[in-house]
Amino acid sequence: MTEWNKLIPKPRSKFWRVRCLKCNNEQIIFSNVTNKINCNVCGETLAEPTGGRAKIKAEIVAVLD
Repeated sequence: MTEWNKLIPKPRSKFWRVRCLKCNNEQIIFSNVTNKINCNVCGETLAEPTGGRAKIKAEIVAVLD
């Protein structure tokens, strides 16, 4: 590790591209959600807050940095 990586740590939260299991719509959500996230097309619940990482109820397609 370089000196800068020790002094300035990277955040552990990420953005995820998830796919709804009901209608296959893809959305980008934050890994630490504070509100319930619903699908924009069908209204199915995609993620629920748990106090830390979100409880994902959809398929994670990609992790975005």
